[in-house]
Order: sequence, then structure tokens, then C-alpha cells
Amino acid sequence: MIRILVADKLAQAGLDRMASTEGVDFDVKIGLGEDELAKVVQDYDGMLIRSGVKVTAKVLENPGKLRAIARAGVGVDNVDLAAATRNGVLVMNTPDSNTISTAEHTMGLLLALSRRIPGAHEHVKAKQWKRAEFMGCQLAGKTLGLIGFGRVGRAVALRALSFEMKVIALDPFFTAKTALDGKVTMAENLDEILEVADFISIHAKMTDKTRGMIGMAEMKRAKKGLRIVNCARGGIVNEAELAQALKEGVIAGAAIDVYSSEPPPDDLAMRDAPNIVLTPHLGASTDEAQLAVSLDAVDAMLDYLVHDKIRWAVNVAGLPSQLSARDRGYLDLAARMGATLAPLCSSGIEKVSVKTHGEPLAPICPTIARQFVIELLGPHFSTRLNLINVENFTKQREITVEHTTSTKSETFTDNVVATVTTPDGVHSIEGTVFLDGLPRILAIDAYRMDMVPEGAMVIVHNHDEPGVIGLVGTTFAQHKVNIADMTLARAEDTALILLKIDAPAPAAAIEALAAKKPPIVFVKTVTLPAAQASA
Repeated sequence: MIRILVADKLAQAGLDRMASTEGVDFDVKIGLGEDELAKVVQDYDGMLIRSGVKVTAKVLENPGKLRAIARAGVGVDNVDLAAATRNGVLVMNTPDSNTISTAEHTMGLLLALSRRIPGAHEHVKAKQWKRAEFMGCQLAGKTLGLIGFGRVGRAVALRALSFEMKVIALDPFFTAKTALDGKVTMAENLDEILEVADFISIHAKMTDKTRGMIGMAEMKRAKKGLRIVNCARGGIVNEAELAQALKEGVIAGAAIDVYSSEPPPDDLAMRDAPNIVLTPHLGASTDEAQLAVSLDAVDAMLDYLVHDKIRWAVNVAGLPSQLSARDRGYLDLAARMGATLAPLCSSGIEKVSVKTHGEPLAPICPTIARQFVIELLGPHFSTRLNLINVENFTKQREITVEHTTSTKSETFTDNVVATVTTPDGVHSIEGTVFLDGLPRILAIDAYRMDMVPEGAMVIVHNHDEPGVIGLVGTTFAQHKVNIADMTLARAEDTALILLKIDAPAPAAAIEALAAKKPPIVFVKTVTLPAAQASA
């Protein structure tokens, strides 16, 4: 039974989805402190959170059976990602769920700020009518500078363009000079935006580089009359310096939805600043967004725990947010390749090199390499290895792992080639996924073949001489081992026989065959799950 801890409030539809999933049980425990959470978390396979729970290193010190954390929302500032990664816990978020709601709230704040709507509202409620005090400015014709051009930044850009605004954006991970069919200019640095922007809207992640990136110095360099909106993360704009800049007239206004500390302290300087609009972190506070983040978080969790599918991973580098069926097929292939080669590498592993051929495999090459290494090392260590912690594990043991890509396939199809250096020599394996969606092993060391790696298998390395096949068949027959299929490959004066058998062979049968030296060089076994077509 899979057990999931719901540590924050989720939409009822999300709870209902878990309740209707066979083999899944969940407990709702909201408001747990650090010590309480640390005690109970090890009893669960997964944990669902929002922003109200702090998943610290102490919480993850003894994770027990915990395999995944899903955040209903985008930001994962409340999760110690290093501790999660170190302990092999997958962290996921829901980056698409609240995009529209946050973009709409940003536009609402832009309008409220430019037209001074909150103050005008209070003015009329106070039975006053001094319209001249609330002269605003229109958005059309103004330049909007976006700090961050991810999902929300792009959504804001589209809406700003419909208001006939000019848009310039800064994003270190966006290398093109323009975006959205040339309608958005990409800046090379912050100063380019400060020089021209009438409005700046923040949509960046909180990192060491973005913390406090907008302070008094930046605001003094900005175009006169600048207005700032922040719906991303508190602390990207220096709050105290923003308040001072408003009081001194350095900038014309600000609208803030997020704060360094939430709820903010009573003495928050921005409360007393003029020309400011403050909202209590409402970016994702719509019925639609709340439902979407809950359902998406639950679906991501169930996909991983029930179906072993990863999406929206935060702490797995090189993994697209969504994997196609063919992507999953190649990850399955990599796992089977690693498991097949593992018995040949029992003397130790010094270096692993994985190379993918074919343009479609380039984006997932790092993940293919990790998946191969997980199964390659798995039989030799007791540590629970997965895509999250395998990189740290290999670094700790000074196992070199390299991965490279070639957009051109050297064969008739996309393929993966892995080479493993051991104290006793070098072993290699090559594989592909055919159009039928099934994985194939194309070579082991220098021995070419075409074999679907599945079920109980025996790898026999032998001198290429008459009588070996009969010897193998006779030995297995004596131990009641039934051979279902056989692949034979030859290279110079040696050969490799790969046998598929009906059930794992008893140790006595393997020992009896391995003892026939020569012509037998070695005998290794591996058992894999049945292969299923990926597409």
C-alpha cells in the first residue's frame, strides 16, 4: 500500500482523486511543526505540501520510505533541495497550474498602480470627490520590463502586448535576441531594462543572484517615473529601500504581492510608503488555480509512486517537465542496459561514459546516463539509488560519469552506447528502441546481436570451438533449466551466448557451467521485468 502525507490544505478534488486510486492511502495532517514532521514523514512514500510547511534538512534527516515531495504551486523555497537530493527524495512542483492566475494578477496590479485605483476607491468611500488627486497614466505606449521570462513572464508579455505596451525582458537562460515572434526584445543585462522601462514586473526565481537585485542603487539608475510590480518572490526587491525610494520620489509607484517574510511584520516599512499597492500573496488565489495546483500535484505524485513516471522534477537536472512515450522507452532501455552489464563489472567501477546518437535523444542524455548508472551500480551497493541521488553517490565514490550527445546517428536509428571502465578492463553495451517500441540490445562488448532484454537471462562467454552449445544445453538440462531463446555472437576466437530461460537458474546450474573451464570463460546471470512497448 502506498501511503501519502497531505501536510497542507489541498482542494477536495485532489483528495478525492487519491481516494479513488487503488493501492493508495493518505492522511491529512496540517500544521505539523518541524519536530513532528520529522517523526512521521518516514512512514510515508510521498508528501504533498504547499507554502505553509517547511521541509528542512532535519525533517529529511531520516526520510525512511519517503520517495517524493510534491509542491502544489511553483516555488519550492520551503524545501531543502540539497537534503532531499542527498537522500534520494524527488521534489516536484506544478509550474503550469497558476500561470494564468498570476499573470492576470500582475496585470491587475499594473492597472491598479497606473490608475491609482485602491486610493480612489477609499476616496469615494469616504464621500469625497477630488478627481484631480488621482490622475493616472495609461499602459498603451509604455515600456514594460520583465525580470524573468519563464511561463508567467511570457503570459504577462502576451497580455501586455494586447494593451499595446512595448515589452523588453531579461532572462539568463534565454539566448535569443527576441521572443514571441520578435514582439519582445531580450535584454543582455539589467541596466538595459532600467534605461527604458516605465514599468518593471518581477518574474524570477529567488536565488543568490536575484536576492536584492532591485535596490536603491538600481532605482536611482532607472528611468524617471518607474513603477515596480513584484508577484514573484519577496526579497528580490529590497523592501526597506523600496519604501525609502517611494518616500523620496525616486520611483513613481510600486505594487507588491510577495514579501520576504509572510505574513509580513507589523513594522513593514512599505505599509507607510506612498503610491504603493499591497496584496497578501494573491497571485495564485483563484478558484481555478487552487483546483489546478491541487490536482496537478496529486497527479504528479501518483504518476511517480504508482506508475514510476517523473514530471515537473525540481531536483533532477536534464529532465524535461514532460516525457514522451519514446523518451520513457529510452530511459527503460538505459535501465535494462545497465542491469545487463552490471554482472560483468563486479570487480569495481572506475568510469562510465554514455553517448546518445540522434537529435531526439539529446535533451534527455543526462537522464539516460543516470538511469544507466543506477542499474549498473544497484546490484553492488545497498544504498537506494535513483535519479535524484545517483550523481552525488558517484561523486562521493569518485566514479567518473560522462555523457555526450551526437545529433547524427551512426546507425540506422537513434541509439545509446555505454562504456564502463573497471579494474579488470573495459566493457561496453549498445542499445536502441525500435519502431515497435521495444528495447533492443545491439552489442555487448565486441559481440553484435539483436535481443530484447527481458526475463531471466544467462550470459556465457566462451572460446569459440565446437561443442560449446551442446555443453551448455546438456549442463542446463541436468539441472532442469529450460532454454527459451538463444543469441550467439562471435568475435575472433571467442563468442558470447545470451540465453533466455523460463525461470532464474538455480545456483548449482550456474556453478556447474562456470566450472567447465575451458571452453567457458565466465557465466553471469541477470533477471529483468518483461519488456513493454513504449509507443
